[in-house]
Amino acid sequence: MIISRQFLVSGRVQGVAYRASTRDKAISLGLHGYAENLPDGRVRVVARGEETAVEALHDWLWQGPAMARVSGVEITECEWQGDTGFAIG
Repeated sequence: MIISRQFLVSGRVQGVAYRASTRDKAISLGLHGYAENLPDGRVRVVARGEETAVEALHDWLWQGPAMARVSGVEITECEWQGDTGFAIG
């Protein structure tokens, strides 16, 4: 089943290659979407793809790259009809 989810990731997630690492992981899972920094210091990730792949990305978001320190990941269902691929905003 194809699903779309938005993740709001908090902690030390800006300035540590979190978005680029998320893109690499998402692409390896066959997902589409984007990752962008938010003004409040969080990173927003929107992912669309097979449910098991989106869930695998969710698990990975709690870890992130080596320099990241994730303190929370909020999940919401979302509708996303964007382009294919995975972008960094």
